[in-house]
Amino acid sequence: MSKKECLLTAEGFLKLESELNELKTVKRPQVIEAIKDARAQGDLSENADYDAARNDQAELEARIKELEYMIDHAKIIEGPEKGVVGVGSTITIEYVGDDEQEEYRIVGSLEANPFENRISNESPIGKAVLNKKVGDIVNVESPNGSYEVKILAIN
Repeated sequence: MSKKECLLTAEGFLKLESELNELKTVKRPQVIEAIKDARAQGDLSENADYDAARNDQAELEARIKELEYMIDHAKIIEGPEKGVVGVGSTITIEYVGDDEQEEYRIVGSLEANPFENRISNESPIGKAVLNKKVGDIVNVESPNGSYEVKILAIN
């Protein structure tokens, strides 16, 4: 990861802390036990259980390092300014000319999940609506071409 701030909502920060705690206190001891059990089986050169447990350990330690980095470099987003779209805002938009409405929560890139309508402030829509107000019509530049959206509500 590059050495940049990790924008997080307070909720996102707590999720990362919770995951890190789970990995350190529950998963790490389980992996250590699995390695110990695999070693007890004898010859390590042809021991698939041992190889799998060591691989699990490497993945676990990498994720722990990643989480620790994100937590150390986290910038927790305070609530956005009232009436203006910012990171942490929930917005309702209408695609101009389509009359289709969507509700999105603008979050930092680490918390983005399009399936939960949580979009990054770095996404095309996120960039376009930042610092805008209800009633504003903004142009969204996307890889598939540009389109306009109207901001209907900001919560």
